[in-house]
Amino acid sequence: MLSKRAILAALPAALVARTAWAQPANPKVKIETPEGDITLELFADKAPVTVANFLKYVDRHLFDGATFYRASRPPGATATDYGVLQGGLQNDPKKLLPPIAHESTVKTGLSHTSGTISMGRNAPGTATADWFICIGDQTYLDADPKDPKANPGFAAFGRVTEGLEVAEKILGQPVNPKLGTGAMKGEMLAKPVKILKVVRVKA
Repeated sequence: MLSKRAILAALPAALVARTAWAQPANPKVKIETPEGDITLELFADKAPVTVANFLKYVDRHLFDGATFYRASRPPGATATDYGVLQGGLQNDPKKLLPPIAHESTVKTGLSHTSGTISMGRNAPGTATADWFICIGDQTYLDADPKDPKANPGFAAFGRVTEGLEVAEKILGQPVNPKLGTGAMKGEMLAKPVKILKVVRVKA
């Protein structure tokens, strides 16, 4: 028979094991397009504000019928393995929810490596319903750890687990050199790719 001291000593380990077992997995979602599906793991454990916002749009079906509309590639590039593919609602006032607080990569520990999904924004704290997928490492989009106020970067919040080749295919589609303003000039897809729906993937 175990002594009282042995039982008490075993309790902390048992509680830790039970807590780890009960920890929910990060949610996954699937973006369905005519070009194929893209599955994402969302890092709710690291970027809870951004993930919760994204899932509000998913659960309310607000992304259904949105588009991938921007393909940013290096000038003259012919390969499809490096660039940024942007999608979302393009500020559709009928579907936008309130903007969210900026979750810096300095805080989350995430980085804009290949396959990362991150929020589009203007000033920090203005992100709503537009986001982009990194194809190839884009770590210049991270916040500057030495001066995050001067360079707050973008809010990474998940990664592609399946279908990165679909994102590459869309990235390689023709752009209209006359469309877009500012940094987006010449990067808008000539034929935006429709997002049929975005749904949670059941565990």
